[in-house]
Amino acid sequence: MLTSLDYLVLTGYLLGSIALGLWAGGRQRNAVDYFLGGRTLPWWALCLSVVATETSTLTVIGIPAVAYAGDLSFWKLTIGYVLGRIAVSFFLLPRYFEGSLTTAYAFLGQRFGQGMQTAASLVFLVTRLLADGVRLFATAIPLKVMADMAGLSVSYLEVILVVAGATVLYTLIGGLRAVVWLDVLQLLVYVGGAVGALWVLWQGVPDDWWQLASAAGKTRLLVPDAETSPLRWMTEPYVFVTAVVGGAVFSMASHGTDHLMVQRLLACRNLRDSQKALIGSGLIVMGQFALFLLVGLMLWVYYGASPQELGLSRADEIFPRFIIEGLPPGISGLLLAGILAAAMSTLSSSLNALASSTLFDLYQRWRGRPLEGRQSLMVSRLLTLGWALVFVGFASLFESTDNPVVELGLSIASFTYGGLLGAFLLGRFNRRVSQRWAIGAFLVAIGLMTLVILGVRIHPDGRLLFTLAADATGELRSLAWPWYTLLGALLTGLLGSLPQLVHRYGR
Repeated sequence: MLTSLDYLVLTGYLLGSIALGLWAGGRQRNAVDYFLGGRTLPWWALCLSVVATETSTLTVIGIPAVAYAGDLSFWKLTIGYVLGRIAVSFFLLPRYFEGSLTTAYAFLGQRFGQGMQTAASLVFLVTRLLADGVRLFATAIPLKVMADMAGLSVSYLEVILVVAGATVLYTLIGGLRAVVWLDVLQLLVYVGGAVGALWVLWQGVPDDWWQLASAAGKTRLLVPDAETSPLRWMTEPYVFVTAVVGGAVFSMASHGTDHLMVQRLLACRNLRDSQKALIGSGLIVMGQFALFLLVGLMLWVYYGASPQELGLSRADEIFPRFIIEGLPPGISGLLLAGILAAAMSTLSSSLNALASSTLFDLYQRWRGRPLEGRQSLMVSRLLTLGWALVFVGFASLFESTDNPVVELGLSIASFTYGGLLGAFLLGRFNRRVSQRWAIGAFLVAIGLMTLVILGVRIHPDGRLLFTLAADATGELRSLAWPWYTLLGALLTGLLGSLPQLVHRYGR
């Protein structure tokens, strides 16, 4: 059970985060100060902020669950993540810094027109709301487990309200500058908590724990037989080809077209700092994924039972349970504070990015003229508060899912990431595509990807089937989620270039 010291650490962290965020935010004069920190933040802080933002509670409790239920093959995704960020650094970031853009979608506005910018921004808003709704719900899992073990009867919604309320206070006042500096602190807290948990687990498992895990196939990075099977490349997300190629394209979309990440890169002082922040974040994520996978592996040795045998409903509850019952006083509170830190980091970043895109991509363009000075600052804060209220409602939609929340969050983004990446690549490399065709290709590709994700299934003999009915036999498999972004980008590029292809080859 948690002790008074744990509750003191947890409460102190919440109050300290709010106070530090308000202090770090300083004074803002206009919306650019509020959303881009005046473009004066150091690259290393923005690098750590990128890592903290993409980490979220999905990483802290979801990745150990992946290792607990499977093996270490998930880590191969990080190889693709680094390759994808390198591509963004040299192909997209230079264009972003040519015109002092305020959002990622302003690039599409410059290239195609206002309609394309508006369409991309709206898709971003919906995607980010759904994906980070999962992340906010994931935060409630360990906190509710803690409350249940303490004899308190609280709902997921009540937990979500507390986390969102604390986060919005410093985000609302301090803007991106407060968000970034809190991200740096929050990263140190959750990584420190994970290292502390790893140390405690090290003391509690047998000396031959690695051999035990290896004998059970838990330590493998490569999946035997799957690495040379094209059929399994299509259906299993952590086979080497799928993880690296699919992970690279996914990272290009998430860090090159998603304003949640691009906002930090635009806040850098110059292009070189932005490139260092982005590539550096990929290398840090490699180490971070390894840390949390190792935690999950040692938890499997420590408990030696399935979640159901432990009286739990899902693998995502394994690490929260260990935090509460397996860690010494103080460290439990620190790790729970780390889970809060990861959640607050992602939520604050998402609120700031959503409000930024709403203001610059939608509101100011529909208004017909830009807001200035204090007026823009007031509207920015109102938009931040509005999005916070919407988030609380969406976070409760994912309570019934049985999948590990980390996989659910990644698959939600895959619905639209391919279309976004394809639109950016069309704008970057195809000068002849008109705005009408670009918007049409973008929206049709997202619609087709929705059908693919929901209805396309692969039979063991390699046949592609389309069905929305449940598979009673268990034979059919979905396309592995890392391929969604690549397929969506290819569809967008093909559809957008269709008039030129018809003109060239139809004669």
